[in-house]
Amino acid sequence: MRKLKYIFISIFLITLLSACQTIKQKTDAIVEKENKKLSKFIGKSSNELQKDLGKPDEDFNNEKGNLVLIYNTKKYGIPCERRFEINSNLVVVGFVSNGCF
Repeated sequence: MRKLKYIFISIFLITLLSACQTIKQKTDAIVEKENKKLSKFIGKSSNELQKDLGKPDEDFNNEKGNLVLIYNTKKYGIPCERRFEINSNLVVVGFVSNGCF
């Protein structure tokens, strides 16, 4: 009886750990796809960015003096924020994506 209980617990833990690994792999794939999609804007003008994504929800100048454009969306009730940094030549130099999939 004890062996059966030990076997059942072992199978449960192995299943749980493999499920966590699968979720991590799917999440990593989604993040990679998002980064690939947004990295195409690096080196492009802010006008091209706004043509594709529309008018930003917010904008401000950061501590470097660069313009930051913020796009907010929701998918399945989960907020997504994409920030693009624009230099003084109006060229996209960086981005950050949070909660987007």
